[in-house]
Amino acid sequence: MSSDDTQLPVASGGRVRHVVLGLLRRHRAEYVGVATLAALAAVAGLVGPFVVGRLVQSLTLGGDASVVAALSIAMLVAVLLQTVFTGLGTRLAMVLGEKIFATLRDDFMRDVTAVPISVVESAGTGDLLTRTTADIDAVATTVRFAVPQLAVSLVAVLLTFVAAFVTSPLVALALLVGIPVIVIVARWYLARAPRAYLDLNAEYSDLFGTVSETMDGARTVDTLALGEVRIAATDLSLAQLWERRLRIVRLKLVLLPVSGLAYTVPIPLALLWGGFLVTQGLATVGAVTTVTLYAVQLTVPIVAVVQWLDKLQLGLASLARILGVGGIEPDRVEGTARPTGSLVRLEGVHYSYPNGPEVLHGLDLELRPGEQFAIVGPSGAGKSTIGRIIAGIDAPTGGRATVGGVPLTALPLTVLRREVALVTQEHHVFVGTIADNVRMGSDHSTDEEVLGALAVAGARAWVEALPNGPQTVVGSGGHPLNAAQAQQLALARLVLIDPHTLVLDEATSVMDARAARSVERALGAVLEGRTVVSIAHRLHTAHDADRIAVVEHGRIVELGSHDELIERGGAYAALWERWSTDA
Repeated sequence: MSSDDTQLPVASGGRVRHVVLGLLRRHRAEYVGVATLAALAAVAGLVGPFVVGRLVQSLTLGGDASVVAALSIAMLVAVLLQTVFTGLGTRLAMVLGEKIFATLRDDFMRDVTAVPISVVESAGTGDLLTRTTADIDAVATTVRFAVPQLAVSLVAVLLTFVAAFVTSPLVALALLVGIPVIVIVARWYLARAPRAYLDLNAEYSDLFGTVSETMDGARTVDTLALGEVRIAATDLSLAQLWERRLRIVRLKLVLLPVSGLAYTVPIPLALLWGGFLVTQGLATVGAVTTVTLYAVQLTVPIVAVVQWLDKLQLGLASLARILGVGGIEPDRVEGTARPTGSLVRLEGVHYSYPNGPEVLHGLDLELRPGEQFAIVGPSGAGKSTIGRIIAGIDAPTGGRATVGGVPLTALPLTVLRREVALVTQEHHVFVGTIADNVRMGSDHSTDEEVLGALAVAGARAWVEALPNGPQTVVGSGGHPLNAAQAQQLALARLVLIDPHTLVLDEATSVMDARAARSVERALGAVLEGRTVVSIAHRLHTAHDADRIAVVEHGRIVELGSHDELIERGGAYAALWERWSTDA
């Protein structure tokens, strides 16, 4: 694999060839069918020049009207057959293209959903967004159009050359003049185009990342008056994108004119060379006419080959980026051991983000099964990092994080999520019904269980008030949900998954204080006997907890109940006093 340091990996040329050849083998019968129909269409298309050549030769020798009529009927039949074969071949090629694209799309979706969160975060959203949109579109165009059209055009070129040499080998020599030029310019282009298209797509990723980051942080940009800075960053990305595009335009300005000259020169050359051969008695007027018309007919498939060759480079570059997602190494090695209990323990945990400073420093923590545990502290203290480690999303860079004696990141995700689950302030509503959204992760839940989970999350009342209740379609194009409602659906999902340890990282931050408190209390009631870890700046959560950990600079500086910590008069007491005053 190769990649930019800040982007996801790109598959090697060998990997791309292996996948392409595998697809060709898998759909061998369909490709043979497309090639056969293309060959039949090409053969039918060769009848026209042949008929014209025979007609010219016949008239030169004084042929009668019956010959003209017979040749005209033959041409009409050939045109009809060519139309039929072309239509059938195009249809089969399009169906084949859809099959191949469906395979690639399904494989990509499987790969992209398996990408570790840590990898996505380090690469940024722009690169992944580009691969799931622009690269997928480029591959779709290549599979649906470029590959079938290239196959059809190459068959037409080959058969036209064969027909020309069968008609008159001497005259057909003129058609070979442009081949060395086309081969040389194509090799020159192919040596440069793949890298150019990879660089272009990478630049699109940077641009998308810059724009999406600006949009996501629009409020921060406005608050800190960073508009000019973000505009400058976008302008820089656009300038770099322009340079990448200009590089490809320069390549095309060599490929297209030179190849165009190479496949048009044989037309007059065939006529001149053929005329000379006629004067020498080495060829007939009819043969020269036929070969010259074949030279004219060659321009259409050769133009198609050159144009689709360019599209193919873009498609292959995009395919390499898509396949690169499947080459990302997992951030965990699954073991066979399974937890023997529900005790979650952190022992001497250190954690450093890639290429960043250490954010946790030898942290020790044991969560008592069934307790309500709160983690508080200033922003940047490491609270969310602790929550991610407890949830098994990130592995410690030092020390151990275990559940039931087994390292959290050694568990398969399906097992891990039944043990520990995380809900953050980030949420997503999938296209589908409300019931489908809630059932994610627990497909076999009944309608009553779904309604019960919605009730726990405080959502049942407004869901049942909708025209279609839980069967209301939400997500893109569906019934709109506000941020609080979307977060309630996320909480309802967790109720159905039913893990023994639940980590809430600002999970109710988008709700007003009353709604948040109601949901948290409801969760606490239903999850009694389970461990609930709450990470929040709203200290009422801490007030209700059995124990509170105060985190500063990646260390737990205080640990105890609300009353104990208030009495101690330390960091928590100061936080509580400030929060109470502000509230």
